[in-house]
Amino acid sequence: MKNKMTLLASFALTIFLACSNEPISDEKELTKFDATDEIIDDTVNVDGNVESSSSESEDESCVTTTLVAGQHHQAGTVSIAIVDGNLVVTYYATDDWTLGTTHLSIGNCSDDWVPLNGAGNPQIGQFEFTEPSSITDNEVIYIIALPDGFEGQDYCFSAHAEVQGPSGGETAWAEGQQFSGNSWAMYDEFNTSDCTDDGSNGGVF
Repeated sequence: MKNKMTLLASFALTIFLACSNEPISDEKELTKFDATDEIIDDTVNVDGNVESSSSESEDESCVTTTLVAGQHHQAGTVSIAIVDGNLVVTYYATDDWTLGTTHLSIGNCSDDWVPLNGAGNPQIGQFEFTEPSSITDNEVIYIIALPDGFEGQDYCFSAHAEVQGPSGGETAWAEGQQFSGNSWAMYDEFNTSDCTDDGSNGGVF
């Protein structure tokens, strides 16, 4: 009888040790995977917040001008703001219009800030900014680092876009003054003292 009890106790101990060495369950692995999904969802939410904040920045912009398509249509707006020492240029298209390729030239008005041909027309193929920081069908954002000492300086900009509207494709420019050439291309200017900034970091155009 004593031998039977010893044998039974050994058998029970063997089963206990075997159970304690089982691998992590599938349920724990799924929990870890779900947490990764939440991180991805958070990233999407952050992107959404960035998009909404760019719209809010129009209220604090240095300048907001009409995006004119085909010389006669209001296709949206182009606005400029300064955020943390960066120039934020936002193209925004209204519901009836969508944005395609964009070109942007900007610099100190006292310099040769825009490439012109011999006739005085802007050469958009040589504009220095053609790759936005963010782009959707209705909003394009360029983020450009400002140089030290930008406060109180005059800057000129020319913003070009290819747009699609109710009647098809059009060329569009941010409304302002016309260049000296024979095209209807335009540019505008602003002074950085009109902008509100909450910080500054170095950079160059």
